[in-house]
Amino acid sequence: MGIISTIKRKSLPEIAKVVSINSAQSLHHFLANSDWSVNKLKQRRLNKLKKQLHGRAITLVIDETGDRKKGKKTDYVARQYLGSVGEIDNGIVSVNAYGVYANITFPLIVKVFKPKGTLKESDKYKTKIELASEIITELMESGFNIELVLADSLYGESSQFIRKIDIT
Repeated sequence: MGIISTIKRKSLPEIAKVVSINSAQSLHHFLANSDWSVNKLKQRRLNKLKKQLHGRAITLVIDETGDRKKGKKTDYVARQYLGSVGEIDNGIVSVNAYGVYANITFPLIVKVFKPKGTLKESDKYKTKIELASEIITELMESGFNIELVLADSLYGESSQFIRKIDIT
């Protein structure tokens, strides 16, 4: 409830206040130490969406967003173009997929863009086009019926991306 609330800053202390938890620290421990799998939770959420759609076609919207970040504690922060501020600044960028059905928009998959200078040893560099292509593949393989893909000119001008959506 705290994440979808109208509070301006979605920090753990603010979320704790909104959901009447006395200690933001206990909320942090719950999130950080719970025995849960992000991938299983993501798959469960996508399965529920698919079930509600009953095989009906959706429009897939591919978009990227960037948010300013101060400091160096968050992984993959670098000086890069941030769509939310319309300029190059220190921040993090993600490629996002949203489904649209009957004028209802719902989040599907998010992948963090990892600039070359921020990669960890286990990471492989992927362009935003490659991330968006992976998202489409994942959604198709998991059974989503995609009727139309909408994306901005970064994707629309990429022959690699156009080939990807022509295949699907």
